[in-house]
Amino acid sequence: MEKDLDFVKEITSKEKNFSQWYIDVVRKAELADYTTIKGCMVIRPYGYGLWENMQQGLDKRIKKTGHKNAYFPLFIPENLLKKEAEHVEGFAPEVAWVTHGGSQKLEERMAVRPTSEAIICSLYSKWVRSYRDLPILINQWANIVRWEKTTRLFLRTTEFLWQEGHTVHKTEEDAQEETLKILFEVYRDYIENDLAIPVVVGKKTSKERFAGALNTYTLEALMTDGKVLQAGTSHNLGQNFAKAFNIKYLDEDQTEKFAWQTSWGTTTRLIGAIVMVHGDERGLKLPPKVAPIQLVIVPIMFDKTKKEVLDKAEKLNSILSKDFRVEIDARDEYKPGWKFNEWEMRGVPLRLEIGPRDMAKEQVVLVRRDTGEKQIVKEEILTETVKDLLIKIQENLFSQAKKFLQENIREVSDYNEFKKIIEDKRGIIKTYWCGNEDCEDKVKEETKASIRCIPFEENETSGKCIYCGKKTSTLVYFARAY
Repeated sequence: MEKDLDFVKEITSKEKNFSQWYIDVVRKAELADYTTIKGCMVIRPYGYGLWENMQQGLDKRIKKTGHKNAYFPLFIPENLLKKEAEHVEGFAPEVAWVTHGGSQKLEERMAVRPTSEAIICSLYSKWVRSYRDLPILINQWANIVRWEKTTRLFLRTTEFLWQEGHTVHKTEEDAQEETLKILFEVYRDYIENDLAIPVVVGKKTSKERFAGALNTYTLEALMTDGKVLQAGTSHNLGQNFAKAFNIKYLDEDQTEKFAWQTSWGTTTRLIGAIVMVHGDERGLKLPPKVAPIQLVIVPIMFDKTKKEVLDKAEKLNSILSKDFRVEIDARDEYKPGWKFNEWEMRGVPLRLEIGPRDMAKEQVVLVRRDTGEKQIVKEEILTETVKDLLIKIQENLFSQAKKFLQENIREVSDYNEFKKIIEDKRGIIKTYWCGNEDCEDKVKEETKASIRCIPFEENETSGKCIYCGKKTSTLVYFARAY
């Protein structure tokens, strides 16, 4: 029993050791755990239930914009991966290779999917013949393998889950429209409205863009330790892959042209973002829209009234389950206080307490995970109240995270001040950059802060590059990143 009590209560202080707090919460809330395979994790049922809800919200948006799901092979022949030189060079250090099938050595090595551009483009070269075949709008939900040197649950693992969209278009304008549509109408809408995580959106520098892309656009989220996490990317691939894989179409003017392409993706690292953006000293705080359990019913049981209270809890469950994801905690071996701690740690948005006194008054007690606020509610208005509270919790989580983001974006023009802020406060620094990769590299080398994006802000003013002092009109966001 003591051991079980420790399981609930012993979470490292978030303020004292953020990194260990994160691992403690992920493991003790049973989102994921380590395995005997280095760098690979198991996503436990509670964590996978969260991922399934996240998938549903994103998949719905992807399909609403005209895309359809498909599935492509896990293995990619080496000759295909090498077709786009910049692309293979970018991924080479992380590729896992299959050299044998059983005891027989393969004639050609096969990569275990680090991303799917190569295998998908080899098929698009067969499927695209005419302008009538375009656009092709395909997404796949899949697993990815990248041989990472340093791993952390959800944030960076050797194998992870993601979705990747791959589209083909007639013109550069169509490809650019697609790239930005995914960025804003799909990704930003999903991350901010479902996950309650505010993001800054912008374009990656040439050095930071996806290998083989013409341009990469990104959504960056600020974690509560002051570091940022790349929450998703959308790439305009231009014609680079079309030329490498010979993806051509016969246009209406009877001339043959290379197609234009995009690719875009988000991963299970967003689960890590939810933990780090919303979690507190007591554990998780899950946004109601994606929480595996939106409301937990905890019956307050005494020997004499146990059956009546359990019966009432079952009736309430039957009613509430029609509209919400509900679970009853009827375990006899734990006291109510222990259960409260555990469900708080697991981030369930709402707790419903029901005991004999509540039954006599035809009421229940509702407790919010985000604020700890208790509310006595009559049974007759319970469903409406739960619905209203879940909406308020979702909104509150977003507004708190938005406030934290806004308070931690700082405009800086002096490099010494830049270095001090990055070291002491972290957060995002808004400043000017001359466009020279040498300055970008030097800042990263000296401060461990990289350019996260060039924001989509109209900037009619100019300033001096934070590093070299050269006059420029390019605003950028610097931050340390996961």
